[in-house]
Amino acid sequence: MPLSPPPSSPRRVRLSIGAAIALGLVVLSVAVGLGVMKGQAAPADALPLDGADATAGPAGELYVHVLGAVERPGLYVLDLDARLVDAVAAAGGTTDDADLAGVNLARTLSDGEQIVVPALGGSVTEPGAAAAPADDRVDLNSADQAALESLPRIGPALAERIISWREENGRFRSVDDLLAVPGIGEKLLAGLRDGVRV
Repeated sequence: MPLSPPPSSPRRVRLSIGAAIALGLVVLSVAVGLGVMKGQAAPADALPLDGADATAGPAGELYVHVLGAVERPGLYVLDLDARLVDAVAAAGGTTDDADLAGVNLARTLSDGEQIVVPALGGSVTEPGAAAAPADDRVDLNSADQAALESLPRIGPALAERIISWREENGRFRSVDDLLAVPGIGEKLLAGLRDGVRV
């Protein structure tokens, strides 16, 4: 008569069930962790505007707000070296009535910037919002020699130095960066501050 194996002890069965449950929990934890990491690595097309913290992006990213004659206006997260054309593309491209002569698509962007793509024949305002007053300040990052010379106490030599500094060092991050341009001191900067922007 063949011998049957001894019945397994209840303790051994409980250990086997416990090990199977523990293994299942580990696998589930790894799967959830990978899903979270994958979700963080994916770029955000648009972020909600209801209380989202857009004060500063992680290293290598910048937040821009795209408005006007684009398909999907909103807040977008882009690479640090993005240009205006990338922001417009993230917003779904322009509408048929966009006036692209009013924007420099090759311009580099800075974090926290608002971009408005104008429509043909008019300015762009959000529905229900009052039109923003015209900003006649000189943009240090896009002004040409003639625009810079229109500023008080800026002649041809200083205008050339401002443009040279911009070409060598990249965009002006703030108006105070003018202090790094040879020939511009605190007193001259104080006289320029209200007439320039970045």
